[in-house]
Amino acid sequence: MTTAAGTVLAVLLSLVSSAGYALAAVAQARLAAAPSAPSGRGALRALLARGQWWWAVGLNAAGALAHAVALHYGPLTLVQPLGALTLVAALPLGAYTARRRVTRTEWRGALWTLAGLVGLVAVTGPAAPGESLSLREALAVAAATALLIAALAGGRLPGAGRRAGRTGAGGAKGSALGGAEGSVRGGGLGHATASGAASGVASALTQTLTAALASALPGGRPAWWQTALLALLISAFAMGGLLLSQAAYRGGLAAPLAVVNLANPAAAAVIGVALLGETFRAGAWGWLAAAAASLVAARGVVLLTASAPVPPEAVREAAPSAAPPAAPSATATPSTEGPTGPSSAEFPGLPGVPSPARPEVVRVPAASAGTSAADLFLPAPEAEPAR
Repeated sequence: MTTAAGTVLAVLLSLVSSAGYALAAVAQARLAAAPSAPSGRGALRALLARGQWWWAVGLNAAGALAHAVALHYGPLTLVQPLGALTLVAALPLGAYTARRRVTRTEWRGALWTLAGLVGLVAVTGPAAPGESLSLREALAVAAATALLIAALAGGRLPGAGRRAGRTGAGGAKGSALGGAEGSVRGGGLGHATASGAASGVASALTQTLTAALASALPGGRPAWWQTALLALLISAFAMGGLLLSQAAYRGGLAAPLAVVNLANPAAAAVIGVALLGETFRAGAWGWLAAAAASLVAARGVVLLTASAPVPPEAVREAAPSAAPPAAPSATATPSTEGPTGPSSAEFPGLPGVPSPARPEVVRVPAASAGTSAADLFLPAPEAEPAR
């Protein structure tokens, strides 16, 4: 095959990969926004029983396969930027399935994110092919990433709830709904970051497994159980990335998908620079270009987060349930506190007879159960003057 034909085939496969990833993201977002979306205990079992979930898994697998074949026929500098088209394809698809139009702010956020992502991919590729991770490094990376995922998936992004609370409706109800919406958005971005990190680490571990099968790992050929352990870790991170992205799409589609696409190459770049001896292209200028591209992409994510609607089902689940008002008692119990402070137990004696302790107060029987405490005690009549 000629170079031109290989380039054309790589472009076509990259477009197929982007379409597969976009369709999978839309399917996951629809599944997350459905009223019957599984949540809480038993959510994983219910999710695995849904046919729509397995369609999304199949589309993700098809996208990954097309991307891998495209890298075989075309250069990394061409295939990786085309993979960023996933966000551009998913945005109108998601809006179409939700029966709404894509807003201008969403388009601007997508273009900012796309520009930043292309800039990152353009400078984070290795200047020279790096070595694969050793088995010890692979296990260390897996352990560190697991801790990072636990922190991201269990926490919330700071400021998200406060920002949404300011944009919510007025009053306590608006504050509660705004805080719930901000919690959903912040949690979605945290899960999306964790999903991208998991996918990036899965790619790095796949490279290590490939080297292990080819007996090219540092230190010689690993034992069978070490190879099996690598395969198990790859499966765990790949499936974990899918489940985390599923949780992220409860807060919308565009912003979590943008964060997933950004976190994936970022995690791979960190591993490559820290452990594989890779570097940014153009040296120090590459670092500056990567920082600028990160700021551009962050601007896009902020626009997408502020403009994308959150599914109402997710907001209702995240909103704190208001305590129902206490039902009034069927029978009112008269207070034992008198108008002057002490209880009626301090006033022994028969009704209508002044109390020895308080001669000026006369205890009278209540006319009904609804009689107030003030009616139970009346001033004693003044004594008639002696004749």
